[in-house]
Amino acid sequence: MNNAEEKIIQSPEYEYLEGPKSRSSELWFAVRVFFQFIKGFRTLHFVGPCITVFGSARFREGHPNYEKAREIGKAVADMGFTVMTGGGPGVMEAANRGAREAGGRSVGCNVILPFEQKPNPFMDTWISIRYFFVRKVLLLKYSYAFIVLPGGWGTMDELFETLTLVQTGVIQRFPVVLIGKDYYAGLMSFIEHMVENETISPKDLKLVLCTDNTDEALDHIREYIRDNYRVRQKRRPAWWLLERI
Repeated sequence: MNNAEEKIIQSPEYEYLEGPKSRSSELWFAVRVFFQFIKGFRTLHFVGPCITVFGSARFREGHPNYEKAREIGKAVADMGFTVMTGGGPGVMEAANRGAREAGGRSVGCNVILPFEQKPNPFMDTWISIRYFFVRKVLLLKYSYAFIVLPGGWGTMDELFETLTLVQTGVIQRFPVVLIGKDYYAGLMSFIEHMVENETISPKDLKLVLCTDNTDEALDHIREYIRDNYRVRQKRRPAWWLLERI
């Protein structure tokens, strides 16, 4: 056995090449996923209504995208919505920080990574989740709109999953706003290319607003909310379930 083969066998990913696991292993995985969802539902049940902000974890204070996310966090809080993020640094931290500074509510759904991603310190309520797919469900479940700042693979994953759910009608009338015309120019061009090649329909272009202007972004979201949603009385915690806001 050469060194390359030995490294493959010893790597954690090797188990995924072995085919189906034992039934007990699969059952235990399903149980872990179930309890991750229950943990998320109990922690986040009273946080809404939210607007979720996506974006890169790599930007630091002083970077234009960090400051833009901070501005957006403040604007969302001023609208009366809770700011929800992925709970980490960068854009997520900035949006949570903006909400906190505006006196609004700030929550997050962090993910546990091999390289530790610590929850940022600007959240009132937060939860750490083991699985990305559980985390994405929670980030979408409590939100009425989605604002996407510049980001990498994770941000693109969150963006396109959200668009797919809206386009297929799984979630309806949920506005998606991209912040960063220059950054997303190539992406918007490619989406138009998809329309030209009939892989998506022209109406799908209307699912996304791309802008640099915070007021335009929030006005777009405000219009959707006014036309499609109605305010319901918030549920109250059930003491016998040990719930709290």
